[in-house]
Amino acid sequence: MGSEGPSVVTVHVTGFKKFHGVAENPTEKIVTNLKSFMEKRGLPKNLVLSSCTVLETAGQGALGTLHKVLESAITDRENGSSAQGQVIWIHFGVNSGATRFALETQAVNEATFRCPDELGWKPQRVPIVPSDGSISRTRETTLPVNELTKSLRKIGYDVVPSDDAGRFVCNYVYYHSLRFAEQHGIKSLFVHVPLFLTIDEEVQMHFVASLLELLACSN
Repeated sequence: MGSEGPSVVTVHVTGFKKFHGVAENPTEKIVTNLKSFMEKRGLPKNLVLSSCTVLETAGQGALGTLHKVLESAITDRENGSSAQGQVIWIHFGVNSGATRFALETQAVNEATFRCPDELGWKPQRVPIVPSDGSISRTRETTLPVNELTKSLRKIGYDVVPSDDAGRFVCNYVYYHSLRFAEQHGIKSLFVHVPLFLTIDEEVQMHFVASLLELLACSN
């Protein structure tokens, strides 16, 4: 048998709607426009951009949609309706105080919301998944965050690895996603982006596209 090239990578992407203090969430626009942007840019042959979903910025309120799309990816793979290969979930969230991009290495089993989410929920020191034990429990991504960070820096992006995704909805969704990923043999990554006022929309779109291309190449 000859070389078959890199295996297929199927990527599913999520972002968030507005929330307290952030009237326009850049990740909503990024995720909404990503498919058309990637089509114009040209997708790597082995990359399938399968779904782009915008979630409510609410802990429990986001879970119904999140689990629906997580499970649909697994169903597609098991039914053979999507190409065989690696399945990766990438979640984007905004850090309004950030000046650069951050690839999150882990999530913590703790919900401590600094302000109510969009459904009015404001948990304090509550385990996200009680059956996982204490609020100090962490789950880590299996994707090579340090290598991805170095490659993105070489391209010219200001990006760092981070081990603290906060304790708000971003961490809440990431923890559930990492837990699901571990159970089903897929991969998950959370990426924090700044506001468009800090890094403009065009640069952010190119950053996201570069990240997707690196994930396709590194598989």
